[in-house]
Amino acid sequence: MSPAIPLLLVIGLGLIGWLAARARAQGFLRAQGPRQMHSLPGDHGWFVALSAIVPAMIFAVVWSAISPGLVLQHVLNSPAASKLPAFGIKRDTILAEAQALATGASTNAFEPISRALVPAFQSGLQEFGTIGVVVTLLLGFVGGAWAFLRLRPDFTARTQVERIVMGTLLLASLVAILTTFGIVASLMFETFRFFQLVSPFQFLFGTHWSPDPMAAVGSNTGDTYGALPLFWGTIYIGAIIAMLVAIPLGMMSAIYLTQYASPTLRKWMKPMLEILAGVPTVVYGYFAALTVAPAIRDFGHAIGITSASSESALAAGVVMGIMIIPFVSSMADDSIAAVPQAMRDGSLAMGATKYETIRRVLVPAALPGIVAGIMLAVSRAIGETMIVVMAAGATARLTVNPFASMTTVTFQIVSMLTGEGSFDHPATLSAFALGMVLFMVTLALNFIALRVVKRFREAYE
Repeated sequence: MSPAIPLLLVIGLGLIGWLAARARAQGFLRAQGPRQMHSLPGDHGWFVALSAIVPAMIFAVVWSAISPGLVLQHVLNSPAASKLPAFGIKRDTILAEAQALATGASTNAFEPISRALVPAFQSGLQEFGTIGVVVTLLLGFVGGAWAFLRLRPDFTARTQVERIVMGTLLLASLVAILTTFGIVASLMFETFRFFQLVSPFQFLFGTHWSPDPMAAVGSNTGDTYGALPLFWGTIYIGAIIAMLVAIPLGMMSAIYLTQYASPTLRKWMKPMLEILAGVPTVVYGYFAALTVAPAIRDFGHAIGITSASSESALAAGVVMGIMIIPFVSSMADDSIAAVPQAMRDGSLAMGATKYETIRRVLVPAALPGIVAGIMLAVSRAIGETMIVVMAAGATARLTVNPFASMTTVTFQIVSMLTGEGSFDHPATLSAFALGMVLFMVTLALNFIALRVVKRFREAYE
């Protein structure tokens, strides 16, 4: 059964409740007069409609999350499941094929046992689907009937509707917070499992990174999980090379657009500059791999650096810097424009030139906002993946040579999670530990940036 069918039935039930409640409230209005009515007929209708829809929708969402597990357990309890492998990728593949056959998403199966599991899947889907639809409609009907029976001329329907809407808005606002807690909890759990196998000191300060997803876990496992080269590569590419490109270009473009450009030119140039932020990162990755990296390699050979690679930290860093120019430029632009005009006029009236006013008055006054933009740009750069994957290489090394290939935390997270290794192996779990470190770093940078922005707003609002 399609998930849209219960949704449409609940919406239809809510519409019926709205019409019935509104008609009853209009009857109250005609019989009692407007002075006896606390709320409008429409408020009564919305109270009944929301009372029918909200509980049913909450149950439908929860049921859609837990019903796949119930169906799977139903299949595993069937006699045909006794021939399944105990665990592993093959077991998951057979179950996925059987489910695809049962739902009609596929007509072919590579494993013969998959077809034997189709009846169990079909019966489970039908049984739990029917339960979900019946309970959803029952909740909608009970909620709507309960609300309908409460209607009377002096009923505070408007207040009740406002409370329901406020609760819905509060729930929506909590989604981001709960999602963050979920991300942190999952990262911490898997990171703890990883540190049970590998020493945190070896992981954070080791200099040799060569995990093997197929290697057996032993006493010397931690020797191959030294992530210091990954941290250095992330900082070198995202926080040093990229910032050396983004900060000067972003600052100069912001100063030009706010102090020298005509209003017409600014109207056209600022949106064009900010278009860079909307270009997909894979496009930047292709640009780095096909254009910038070969040019940097040839330049390195021309100046006598024979070890210059077609995958280099400099290529990835330069393109990453170009990508984050709008972050620096836009924040610096807004910060400089927010400096009070009286400060500019006072500096010019004292005999300072326009250049001196910019250097000694505007930039220092706008410095908190500029620093906040730079911090946000750094956090964006160190979390970038596609440019590093396509232009920086996969070699973990501690070097300051920008023409050498390097790798970053994000690249290794991708490589560790896209293989066929077990989720109980340190190689796979290391991706979560790397993600936890990256999460903490970017979270700290964002907190610093927000504090700086808060200070900036307090100074000039």
